[in-house]
Amino acid sequence: MASLTIVVMRYVPFILGLLCAVSVGCSSAPVSTSTQTLSGSDEALARAFEQQTSNVQVEGQGIVRRLLSDDNDGSRHQRFVLALSSGQTLLIAHNIDMAPRVVGLREGDIVSFSGEYGWTAEGGVIHWTHRDPGKRHPPGWLRHNGEVYQ
Repeated sequence: MASLTIVVMRYVPFILGLLCAVSVGCSSAPVSTSTQTLSGSDEALARAFEQQTSNVQVEGQGIVRRLLSDDNDGSRHQRFVLALSSGQTLLIAHNIDMAPRVVGLREGDIVSFSGEYGWTAEGGVIHWTHRDPGKRHPPGWLRHNGEVYQ
């Protein structure tokens, strides 16, 4: 009986991991403590991150985790970090020479976005969150507190 218990205990982590993977699609990415399913955009962003893909037009939504100083080298960009429901983080680089600054932005706020994803080891960057005056690139935007910035 003791040897059966040892065998069962040896396989419990494997069995639990297999059940988790089959039933909810576990990954090594951090997940919030609430029960959520990934949106199609979160899945697309996770796939782009895993495949180290860039230049992908995406839409999504996240929670502001950190406000960063503006990048004033070349075109000016308002920068902040969003956390997706999957736990993946994204740097938002919003060109404030092409679009208005997102006003009243605070940590914990929800921001929706449309822009171009670029791979980074930290999770990725979203840029092109504005209209292209040359009309060669799909228009992007940010939405915060009901206001659209593009």
